Amino acid sequence: MSDADSLKAQGNAAFAKKDFPAAIEFFTKAIEVAPESTAHVLYSNRSGSYASMKNYESALNDAEICVKLNPSWAKGWNRKGAALFGLGDLVGAHDAYETALEKEPSNAQASSGLNAVKEAIDREAAADGQNPDIAMTSIFTDPRTMERLRSNPKTAESMKDPAFVAKLNEAAKNPMASFKTAAPDTRIMQAIAVALGIDADIDIPDFGAPASAAENPSVPKEEPKPEPKVEEKEEEVDPEEAAKKEAKAKADEAKASGNSAYKARKFDEAIGFYNQAWELNKDITYLNNRAAAEFEKGDYDSAIATCHEAVEYGREVFADYKLIAKAFARAANAYHKSGDLNNAILYYNKALTEHRTPDVLAKLRATEKELKNKEAQDYINPELAEKAREDGNAKFKEANWPEAVKLYTEAIKRAPEDPRGYANRAAAYLKLMSFPEVVKDCDTAISKDVNFFKAYSRKATAQLAMRDYAKCIETLDAARLIDTQNKHSGEIDDIYNKAVSARFAATEGETNEQTLERVSKDPEIASILQDPVMNSILQQAQSNPAALRDHMQNPDVRRKINLLIAAGVIKTR
Repeated sequence: MSDADSLKAQGNAAFAKKDFPAAIEFFTKAIEVAPESTAHVLYSNRSGSYASMKNYESALNDAEICVKLNPSWAKGWNRKGAALFGLGDLVGAHDAYETALEKEPSNAQASSGLNAVKEAIDREAAADGQNPDIAMTSIFTDPRTMERLRSNPKTAESMKDPAFVAKLNEAAKNPMASFKTAAPDTRIMQAIAVALGIDADIDIPDFGAPASAAENPSVPKEEPKPEPKVEEKEEEVDPEEAAKKEAKAKADEAKASGNSAYKARKFDEAIGFYNQAWELNKDITYLNNRAAAEFEKGDYDSAIATCHEAVEYGREVFADYKLIAKAFARAANAYHKSGDLNNAILYYNKALTEHRTPDVLAKLRATEKELKNKEAQDYINPELAEKAREDGNAKFKEANWPEAVKLYTEAIKRAPEDPRGYANRAAAYLKLMSFPEVVKDCDTAISKDVNFFKAYSRKATAQLAMRDYAKCIETLDAARLIDTQNKHSGEIDDIYNKAVSARFAATEGETNEQTLERVSKDPEIASILQDPVMNSILQQAQSNPAALRDHMQNPDVRRKINLLIAAGVIKTR
């Protein structure tokens, strides 16, 4: 996961939590390290964050950069349109949204934005006319006016009162009639002052209050009458909000029915319920659930398409990154089931980029291993392996050992169970003095065929060259066991004698006594000398040398006696 992708994911998460300053900070850091090919998305995201904070100038700057980096991306033009709309440049916003529709005619966001701009232009045109009712109506239908009322300290508290907001909405429909009935509410007059930009510290007169008897002596005093009981009205509810809540409630009911059908493995029925939920209320969760049902049904292509739709919609609405990760992971599962391992790996990685979980990571590793094994199996071809081996033999005879190694490696890939490829490559490695590789290849050849003598002899030769005399002798002893007909005894003895001679040879400047003392400390020699059975055999040999020949028929005893002779512990002359 790249630094830019990680920072982008953190920015998206902050945006989803409406922590716009944090989102801006993450997107800014991501822009600094992102390649130019993907930077336009980050500028778009930061523009949206600025717009959410009503910082339309910064939003416009980022939108301009976005469309410059990717002029064909409709979303960038949407960002520009929104920023210009926020700044009051209706003509510029109109042009930006139209450009977005040119790039993507089906873009719902561009259509909605363009309609909103057109309505705002109509309101401004009405406000410039002579009808004061129309002009006043445009004030309270302008979203910027309502935002001004919510942010102004003189009207902010009033705007929290649903009854007050309802009066403003009525004022927008019939300004003059509504203001006459609303005049006693000084908050309405204050709102008008704020809307018209004259909200200085002034006293708002109480136009509708009748003069009291104390203020006008001509008015006869009347006994106070009990105030009529006013029935409390139910709190007014925004019809649009109510409709949304109702739709969500119905969608969740459909989702619950879908879950029940899913558990009962009635996947077609579950898919129908999830579709119903999606139509009632756009929520990425319903798409993820539908994809799960399609997956279990075995309709992997549909599951993949649904996951793509979920990701696209989730990006559009800045959905929780965990939900987007789930859609990616589900698409990866579907690709895996359909046998497309490359895409499965791609989408597991995308899921981990959004949200790293042990389960998805384990699936990624398993799929990568599966793909590697599949590619290796698909590559197997015994005929081509034999050709590569023969070509390798030709290069070996030419003393072109590096090329021989390449060809033997190709033969191994084409026929991984054939020990000859490993043994041949070991021979080439011997010429190149790559002794550890020789041992490794010979061990593999022996694991494929325990009776393959060349692997033993080449392994022992490499161990001798590395001065690993004890292991060299062990390898030769193993070679003797498989050479039951003594076809290779001469070769074994030759390497053996070199190994034991080099192992116990005197070093420069060392006396015979010093050599014998050093050799006696050799772990294997010391073990033989401490063996009670060997001690008994050696004592018997001192009085009866012929008995030693009988004991030498035992391979293990013979090996130990030969070691003692080579070490000089037993003198043969």
